[in-house]
Amino acid sequence: MVSVSAIVIQPLPRDQRCVVPTQRESRHPRSDSPNPSRRVNEAFRPGEPGTFVGIGKIANTRTRAEPRLRTAALGTALVFAVSGAQLGTWVSRLPAVRDRVHASPAQLGLVLLAGGVGSLVSMPSTGWLCRRFGSRTTVAITAVPALLALFLLGLAPSLVALGAVMFAWGLGYGCWDVAMNVQGSTVEQRAGRDWMPRYHACWSVGGIAGAAAGSVAAKLNRPVALHFGIAAVVGALLLAVGLRVFVPDRAPDAHEHRQSALRALRSRRLVAIGLVTLCTVIVEGAAADWLALFLVDDRHTSAAVGAAGYAAFAVAMASGRFAGTPISQQLGRHRAVGVGGITAIVGVVVTVFGPWVPLNYLGAVLWALGVCLIFPAAISAAGETPHRPTDAIAAVATLGYGAQLVGPPLIGFLANRVGLGHALLVLVVLGALISALAPAVRARRR
Repeated sequence: MVSVSAIVIQPLPRDQRCVVPTQRESRHPRSDSPNPSRRVNEAFRPGEPGTFVGIGKIANTRTRAEPRLRTAALGTALVFAVSGAQLGTWVSRLPAVRDRVHASPAQLGLVLLAGGVGSLVSMPSTGWLCRRFGSRTTVAITAVPALLALFLLGLAPSLVALGAVMFAWGLGYGCWDVAMNVQGSTVEQRAGRDWMPRYHACWSVGGIAGAAAGSVAAKLNRPVALHFGIAAVVGALLLAVGLRVFVPDRAPDAHEHRQSALRALRSRRLVAIGLVTLCTVIVEGAAADWLALFLVDDRHTSAAVGAAGYAAFAVAMASGRFAGTPISQQLGRHRAVGVGGITAIVGVVVTVFGPWVPLNYLGAVLWALGVCLIFPAAISAAGETPHRPTDAIAAVATLGYGAQLVGPPLIGFLANRVGLGHALLVLVVLGALISALAPAVRARRR
């Protein structure tokens, strides 16, 4: 038996001693270890906060997780691109659809309104769906019906039928939009990277591809139904590829009841972000809804040239968003949004008053560069909400899509009275409002 007095405590070598950080070092972690709380959270399995993996995993988790997160980011970007391609496909053939059902600008505005109503019906519950089933399942069960509705838009024989299909398309498309943004926010938060502008850049790339294909189909006089059917099948195949690599983000709460995400709008900041989103969707959506028609009707171009005008808009959107991360970091998110609102005003004015088609195209490019970073900035700002960011994203996106209840009919009715070109000048007021509300999207410290 060993006596306690016989134990001799030997000092450890310096390289084996446990160094306790000072109070100052504890409050101010070293700069080469960013976001310590996130490193600790990585000791838990993603989606299973109650399951501890081990402290030994923390040091190597980021290195091992990054390839998977990058793959998930690519899959998310692909889903964004498919979504953009569907919208680009639709708007590129809008003149042909308008002519088939013999719609006036006001009637077409009401038909487009039906799509916005459908989105507003489904979007408030998307945050709950994503927590309950995960964004992967939510995208799958909403995107496939939206693709089917796109095909049916090419077959609608009357205004009433077109409005009904637009409503169904809006139901699926709006929920799909929120769910893919939730996945994008999840991936960028876990990776600690600002990837949201690039997701939306890929959405714009999809819009370019859809509009370019629509321009070719219009030039070759291909049937709208055939064009939309091919686009829907290709979109479904690409969706299957992207959804396979989504990261799990299901976070059910056993005591939670289904409720609208609009309950999250209890702070002035979120309301202001929602208003910025609303104005942005009107300004951006006006290009999708009316730019091709403006070029065809007011500048007397062919349908192919009109579709190419929206393609130029989409190219500028994608370019601005791919370059947007360093711009936002240099200026600050809120300053980039403020400058964007002013640039959009200049673009709309040049588009409307430019006497030559190349000048109209230049205006469309400035228009796109102005609004390109605003929607991603609003989604990122909403995703920084401490509690239930899925509801915050859904609420802000719902307010944004509420623009479709205002924008198309407003511009359509004004176009009947003062002409489409002058009706588009209402976007100047909205650009000024975006710049005024820009401080609401200021980045919060992480």
